[in-house]
Amino acid sequence: MDMLEDLETLQFEYGIQEEDHSWLYLLGRSHGLMTKACAHATFFCKLLHNLRESFSRKSLQEKQTSRCPLTGLREDTPDDDELKVGIIGGGHLGKQLAHTLLQLVPIPADSLRISTRRPEALDEFKKLGIQCFYDNSSLVEWANVIFLCCLPSQLSNICVEIQTSLGKACIVYSFVAAVPLPRLKLLLNHTNVLRPQYLCVEDLASIWGANKEITAALQDPVVLQATCPYSPAGGIILNIKWLEGVFYAAINVCTAKDMPHSQVLQLLNELFLSKHFEACEKDRVSFQKFQAQDFVSKAYAKNLSRKRPFPWFDLTAVQLKETPFSQYLSQSTTFQDNLTHLYCDSFGITLTKEQEPEVSTGSSSQ
Repeated sequence: MDMLEDLETLQFEYGIQEEDHSWLYLLGRSHGLMTKACAHATFFCKLLHNLRESFSRKSLQEKQTSRCPLTGLREDTPDDDELKVGIIGGGHLGKQLAHTLLQLVPIPADSLRISTRRPEALDEFKKLGIQCFYDNSSLVEWANVIFLCCLPSQLSNICVEIQTSLGKACIVYSFVAAVPLPRLKLLLNHTNVLRPQYLCVEDLASIWGANKEITAALQDPVVLQATCPYSPAGGIILNIKWLEGVFYAAINVCTAKDMPHSQVLQLLNELFLSKHFEACEKDRVSFQKFQAQDFVSKAYAKNLSRKRPFPWFDLTAVQLKETPFSQYLSQSTTFQDNLTHLYCDSFGITLTKEQEPEVSTGSSSQ
């Protein structure tokens, strides 16, 4: 609830000179970018959370039917099953992201930690049971996913601090827009890096507002639809190469557990396609399940035995170059529609046919 909503003289815009009103759209753009960024990070964490739940469920099912653990899947302790998320940076973006992840994934307080130069300024999170401190290296050693919410000027020093502590499977998710992927890869000496890229167009919509909390905004069907990966609504377009990176990141999580690629494909089909098959039996013929050649070359897939894991993918290369999955994502409109419904469902909002947003594949340039 915005307590200042009806108090005109206390609004930010009230003190702006009339000749400067043309710049007020920047407020909406900033809030729109933050809303989209937090929404996509939340969707990504939901995916990883569901993936880990699938690991646990399959392991439990296997143990109930056999004394042997799931074939090809490295056995984990219960603590390993919980997704552990670290945020570097306790500024406005870091705080908004933390609130969004806590409420909408939802991530338990003991599975989220924040490292910032001013941990004393994060009392609101400490009261929730979240560990807030200033030790980037130890945070990276603990977390499965690290969100970089720092200033570009701080990034080089942070990368020096954390690069020796980064495990191969740790995913670094960067919100530092000014630093491109090749530079990030070099600074971190790490390939498991995701970086969403957004394009703002001239006809920026007014749906974003400037005062609404991110968690509240994402419960608004109009705003949520505008954050859909394929949607150009709202005037802020996501480079769809991010979505490619998300899929390959999920595959890397499975590869880190030595999971056979056939089981990885089964998991991806369950996570992304099962609801669609249940709802649209008539599309079974036209909407194929994921196959190995959707992610690797046909020649590589041909020589890939069922028990062999997928190779380890360089996520920076995935987001910069064409992959076997690029064509699938850009050409399969059925999958695009299914993903849009899945995305909105993950936030608790079900779309009707009339509410389906216009589709955009975004720019592929970095």
